Amino acid sequence: MSLLLLAIGSVMILEGLVYALAPSFLEQMLAFLRRLPEAAIRQMGALVVVLGLILVWLAFQLGI
Repeated sequence: MSLLLLAIGSVMILEGLVYALAPSFLEQMLAFLRRLPEAAIRQMGALVVVLGLILVWLAFQLGI
């Protein structure tokens, strides 16, 4: 359970940093995403999920 809380907290910190440090970049990224087809956004999301799973697996393999 503590690992889950650590993961959620880390994501919240990273998300908050984007809003706090680069709000104009975030606006540009959202405008870019609005222009993309839905299928491309889904593919990017699936890729990020797979990369996240690989990182979690790697962390467990390294004993973290």
